[in-house]
Formats: sequence, C-alpha cells, structure tokens
Amino acid sequence: MGYVSTDDGISLYCETTGEGTPVVFVHEFAGDHRSWEPQVRALSRYYTCITYGSRGYPPSDVPDDPARYSQERARDDIKAVLDANDIEAAHIVGLSMGGFATLHFGLAYPERALSLVVAGCGYGADPDRRDDFKVQSEKLAQRIKSEGMDKIAPGYALEPARVQLQNKDPRGWAEFAAQLGEHSSKGSANTLRGVQANRPSLYDLRDKMAELTVPTLIVNGDEDESCLEPGLLMKRTIPSAGMSVFPNTGHTLNIEEPALFNRTILDFFHEVEAGRWGLRDPRSLKGGTLGR
Repeated sequence: MGYVSTDDGISLYCETTGEGTPVVFVHEFAGDHRSWEPQVRALSRYYTCITYGSRGYPPSDVPDDPARYSQERARDDIKAVLDANDIEAAHIVGLSMGGFATLHFGLAYPERALSLVVAGCGYGADPDRRDDFKVQSEKLAQRIKSEGMDKIAPGYALEPARVQLQNKDPRGWAEFAAQLGEHSSKGSANTLRGVQANRPSLYDLRDKMAELTVPTLIVNGDEDESCLEPGLLMKRTIPSAGMSVFPNTGHTLNIEEPALFNRTILDFFHEVEAGRWGLRDPRSLKGGTLGR
C-alpha cells in the first residue's frame, strides 16, 4: 500500500500484490481499486498486480477543479503508477472508463505496454449521440452533487447492463452497489464532467488505432449494448487486436464472470509472453466467398 504522485501533484492510492511480470488494473467509473479483488487474488500467484484509485476516488486525492480531470490526465496517471513503481512496461487492464484510459495509454506510450486489455469500452462513443451523451453526463453530475453518491448508487447499480450481475450474484451486486455509494460525490461529478463528457469518440481515433501494434484484447459482454459496436470498431481497426465476447453478460465483466475473465486474460498474457500474439493477417481482410 502507498501513494503515487502524478506530474500535476495529485496523490493516487496504490496497492501492489504478488511477484512477477507487472499487471496494472484501471477501474471503471462505478468502481474503484477494490473492484479488481477477484483478479488480484487469482493473478497475484503469478504476476505483480497493481491496483490504484483514479483521481477523485478516495483514498486518492479529490481535486476541487473539474479542469484537473480529463482523458489525458487519466491516461498519464497510468504512466505515473508505472514510473513510481520503477516499471518499464506492464500489461495494462482497464474496464469501461479504465478501458478508455488503457486504450489512450497504448496510443500515447506503446513502449510502456506489454499488452492492453480493453474491456467494456465504448459507452458514449456513438458519433450520432455525442451531444446527448454530454447532456446526460452533465445531468447525472448535477444529481450526484446535489443528492449525493449514496443516494444515486442504488439506481445506477441497476442500469440495463448491470442487472446481469444482480441476477447472477446478488451478494456480489450488493457489495458493488455499497462500494459505489461510498464514492466521493464531488469526485464522481468532476469525473463525469472532466473525463466522461469530454473524451473523444472512439470513431475519431480510427487513424491512430490503425497504427497501434501493441497486443490488444477487446473484451465485451453480449448484453452490454452500448459497447458492442465500438468493440467491433476497435477489433476491425487495431491490427493487433483480438476480441472476446462473454455470453449473457453485461458491463461489469470482471466481477460478473470473474473465473471466465481471469482465464481469458491469463491465456492472452501467455500468448503475448510466448511471442504468439501477432498482427492480423491482411488476407483475412479480403472479401469473397468460399472457393474464390
């Protein structure tokens, strides 16, 4: 346990468990460093597992100014975690908001990533609904600030892509909802305004994604409707990307299906470390039918 200092003076709470090749876990908007417990318990037998709280998520610092929250800051906070731990490169695993940060990290600092796991990533990416997404983000930020995160959490935890967790694991869902209610109202509102509402659409990153050669695994639940098309976009655009889709699964992949998630990313890490995860064969991009 300890704290990492960012280049703009923010302290991020960080936990390190296990020994071996480093894996950094980047949590979603509704999660925090505790969300990765099922992964840390399984993977720390083989890897050094690092979890941290994003800015705005206690015990990390909660800056007052929304301008100190952005997609670029979220990206660079991953780098700060690596630098503070004297890590040259690591496997980076992110979910949802953390998935966006993971992707942006890979685009900006490919030499610092052994691989990228981009899970449940894509909410708000639809270019035709960007304005609506920004409006909804601001409305939610206002509600959180006025009502408090403890009041918002029960409803937020029952969004269409989260009821799957409640159905499969009521105790796990209750823990998730309780932890969500403990989040800083100010930090959550500022994150919505500074990171979520202002991040670029994935569809605007196609040229950059087409040049990404870091081994990348896209992971989605098939009932996480907002992330399915963006997931396919990333798979089709990133030449080093593979894609895994979990059946009858929603947004909170790593705690809804922990065994499957752990097995999936472990298999991916093993292929990467064995040098067996290459770029897509260009021949697979050609059209045509059988026999042509």
